[in-house]
Amino acid sequence: MKLLVNTCTVGVPFVQEIERAMAARGVTVVDCPISGGPPGARAGTLSVMVSGDPAAVERIRPMISLWGRTLTVAGDKPGAAQVLKLTNNILSAVALAATAEAFVMGAKGGLDPEVMLAAINAGSGRNSATGDKFPRAVLTRSFDYGAEMHILMKDIDLAMDQGEDLGVPMLVCQAARLVFKHAMFKGAAKEDLTAIVKYIERDAGFEMPKTR
Repeated sequence: MKLLVNTCTVGVPFVQEIERAMAARGVTVVDCPISGGPPGARAGTLSVMVSGDPAAVERIRPMISLWGRTLTVAGDKPGAAQVLKLTNNILSAVALAATAEAFVMGAKGGLDPEVMLAAINAGSGRNSATGDKFPRAVLTRSFDYGAEMHILMKDIDLAMDQGEDLGVPMLVCQAARLVFKHAMFKGAAKEDLTAIVKYIERDAGFEMPKTR
């Protein structure tokens, strides 16, 4: 069995196009996007999502299991893992945009960002931005999490297309999309995705202090 393992986030239509093209050549496509960003890749803690022919999935399981602690089988057809990855990424994007706005609001209101971080991570507001991106790349003012904003923007657009294709209202996600689009229009495409904070700060006329 010849296999092609796709680890990229490209959306369902493109994966189906690849599957059709490869089927004509006797190649089985396994859909296998990953989540966790550069830090997860370095640490071997990626979340691996996979879908495709069950026999093909089992054949590559020993290899893809090495990439992270969590391996989730999304379905038996290529494309299912794309849908799962896009649900993850749009939630991550919404969390990052909302966290950036909330932290700028709190800091401009007189709160220490470290105090906010501790309280939020002990409370109901905890998310992937407060748990990882902010302590690693925002409160240090390094803005070097490791992924450029245009990559996240691509995933946001794919998620919005998926939602629209399914007839799902994506109003909150659309609002977050506009936050990133606004930064992109101002030249943020090649900046780190955590730099979204700087664009919110500029519009707020306030800059959070470096605390680490």
